[in-house]
Amino acid sequence: MGEPQVENQLNISFEEEVNMANNSTSWREKYKRWIEIGFNAVLILVCLSAATLLGELYYREGGKSTWMNSLVQMVGFPILFPILLLKKREENREDEEHMHKNTINSNNKNPSVWMFLSVYVFLGLLLGGSCILNAVGLLHLPVSTFSLISASQLGFNALFSFFLNSQKITTYIANSIILLTISSILLVFQPDDSSSTDSSKGKGYVLIGFICTLFGSAGYALLLSATERIFRNVMKKRTLKEVMSVVIWQSFFATCAILIGLFASGEWRWIKTEMNEYKLGKVSYVMTLVWNALAWQIYTIGLLSLIMKVSALFANVITALSVPLIPVLALIFFNEKMSGVKVISMILAIWGFLSYGYQQYLDEVKLKIELSKAKEEAEVSLVETGLNHRAN
Repeated sequence: MGEPQVENQLNISFEEEVNMANNSTSWREKYKRWIEIGFNAVLILVCLSAATLLGELYYREGGKSTWMNSLVQMVGFPILFPILLLKKREENREDEEHMHKNTINSNNKNPSVWMFLSVYVFLGLLLGGSCILNAVGLLHLPVSTFSLISASQLGFNALFSFFLNSQKITTYIANSIILLTISSILLVFQPDDSSSTDSSKGKGYVLIGFICTLFGSAGYALLLSATERIFRNVMKKRTLKEVMSVVIWQSFFATCAILIGLFASGEWRWIKTEMNEYKLGKVSYVMTLVWNALAWQIYTIGLLSLIMKVSALFANVITALSVPLIPVLALIFFNEKMSGVKVISMILAIWGFLSYGYQQYLDEVKLKIELSKAKEEAEVSLVETGLNHRAN
């Protein structure tokens, strides 16, 4: 009788050690995961702020081409190819390891090449159009005003997700949409602060800048919502390889569209003159564009990482954190005026962001509770199955 008891005690102690080791590993993984999430969030905020400020610097120091300022947002996409190739190699190794275990299901048909091509062209044109509108908006608005209007992207994203992805419009999301809408509309009535900028940002151009920035934000929100629907209904999986392929190809077609616009408009003829007349010099002109392109692509990498590790909505919320950051940086680097209307607009935008973020927090808590219940039910079912098996 003693030996089975000793054996049971040994088994229990061994199971406790395994559980402790698993718990330690899970805590390490969570700790590492949150460090990665925090790093990518900081990367997004720094690079988005830097890219926006560099775009403003380009205009302030003599740049005038909206096509060129749009092009630098897309043209750096080739730096994503090494990451895509590395990921493909990893997935090929995994496929080789599981080759003898898994069989190919002939009933699962992959989308055709023409389907992929149409998707990439549609997303590329949508992205290119949004970049052009944002470039025009930044030309005619102070960077702080531009940033605050861009916060309306959150509200547009919620609306488009409602129609395209059946996302529920809760009280908090509705509150966020209303606050962000009021925040943007207030900026139309702000005092003219063109004194700190060039003459193109006078009263006559504020409305054009406002409309272009608003439609640019709506276009980018539509792009995110459409991409989510395409992944669910067309590609039916969202691995890093698929996400990066979409980003690279849509950037390629967006770059092609912007290049066509650059040459068709005749602005390419001004580039040499623009470079010679740039107030900071030729080298600074080139470096402003190069660093702008790099900042946009590093921002894209951080955004992709957050989408894969958390969700597209969370990545969008982190992007919205730049709303209070960019105006403060514009105040420091460009001496832009912070009017009372702009301060109120910023407060409303932050309030709208917090409302939106709180809803995402509630959704995550609800999901964790549901997953926990499902796990408990599965464990109970396994225990009951084991007891029934022993009884038989």
